[in-house]
Order: sequence, then structure tokens, then C-alpha cells
Amino acid sequence: MFDMPVKDAMARRAILKAAPTVNVRKAARMMADKNAGAVLVIDHDRLVGICTERDIVFRVVAQGLDPATTRVADVMTRDPHVVAPDKPFGYALLVMHERGFRHLPVVQDGKVIGMVSARSAMDPDLEDFVSEAARRRHLTEML
Repeated sequence: MFDMPVKDAMARRAILKAAPTVNVRKAARMMADKNAGAVLVIDHDRLVGICTERDIVFRVVAQGLDPATTRVADVMTRDPHVVAPDKPFGYALLVMHERGFRHLPVVQDGKVIGMVSARSAMDPDLEDFVSEAARRRHLTEML
């Protein structure tokens, strides 16, 4: 599994994209609707950031900001690390582990073609279990 190309490990779902001006509430709804942990922030066909569940919890909710008026550009992780689709999946996992994040945009010829996440290393049933456990943990931390 770790030797397979990143393109083979990418989630087979539509890439969640948002403009920098989209408010955090809308981005969170998009993520909830698609059971995704991140949305890529695209400006004029260029990846400028990534907004994750953790960004929303730590940079919006914990700071008392209003998700309806806070733009993703104000809380996103700017200029995220990316990976090429032909790199080994193990390389992508190592980058995520060393850098402390769970999502890595996949870029080819300057265009975003997908996203790989730490969850991609899990089988689908375990992935759903871990996702639900993390969601519950976040809710508990917010209370």
C-alpha cells in the first residue's frame, strides 16, 4: 500500500473547493454534507489554502468568532504543502506525520486534482469509525 502512487490512494470523491470569500459556516456545511475533513481554498484556479475541521474548531469556535461572518481566508492554512500524484503514498503519509496535518492536496501541472488524507490509509469501515469518533471528540471539547 505504501508504495502505490498517491493518485491511487486519493479519495474517489469530488474535491471540495471554496473561494477565499466564502464564510466558515458555508464551508463547514459543505464538509458536513460530504463527510469531509477539509475544503481546498481556490482563488483564480490557484490553490491558496486549506480550511480543515481543526482550523474551524481552533481558529473560529475557540476564538469566539462568528462563522457566518468569518471568511475562510481569515482562518485557513495558507499555501499548504502539496504532493504530486506519482509520489508514493507512503511519502505522503510521512509528510503528513512529520508536519502534523492530516490532509494533503494532490497537484499536477499546477492544478489540484485531488486530496489524500491520513484516513486514506484505513479501510472504509475503520475510516468511518475514526471519523465519527473524532467528530464526537470535537463536540465534547467545544462544550
